[in-house]
Amino acid sequence: MSFIEKVLESIQLTEDELVKLLIADIREVFSTMVGMEDLLHLPSLIEPMTHFEDCVTAMIGLAGTYSGMVNVHTPKALALQITSSMLGMDVEEMSEDVSDALGEIANMVAGSFKQHLTRCGADTRISTPSVVTGSDYDVSTGTAQDSITLRFMTDDSWFIVAITLHKD
Repeated sequence: MSFIEKVLESIQLTEDELVKLLIADIREVFSTMVGMEDLLHLPSLIEPMTHFEDCVTAMIGLAGTYSGMVNVHTPKALALQITSSMLGMDVEEMSEDVSDALGEIANMVAGSFKQHLTRCGADTRISTPSVVTGSDYDVSTGTAQDSITLRFMTDDSWFIVAITLHKD
């Protein structure tokens, strides 16, 4: 039994049920915060990506019964679009505002995931966001056996939400 299967057993959900909840949570966050109503979830779970080019990655740490990371990876152009929508003004360059906006999106996704863990009594705390940007960087937080990685399409871009858990 993989670690994720053990977590699913402890929170009394199947992988399909958790994925459906996460998809709904992510759609709600993007609808409420960014006004993106038509997110398309690409139905197959993908391997965790580790290499990114011209992207922004917002990360939230998880601690408690389980430790891990919630990552939101977006191309820079989408990060600028998200920030523009959240601030109600054109944002055309990478800035602290972009880091703050993506950090807040990751924080809301992590908070939603935390609710699923704590529902069955798991002690879970989340960190403040960390944001990485760059033209060429790597982020490695876990393996396929301890991760759930979801990919979404917008009208003209994509983003990934990756959740990795470990037992302390």
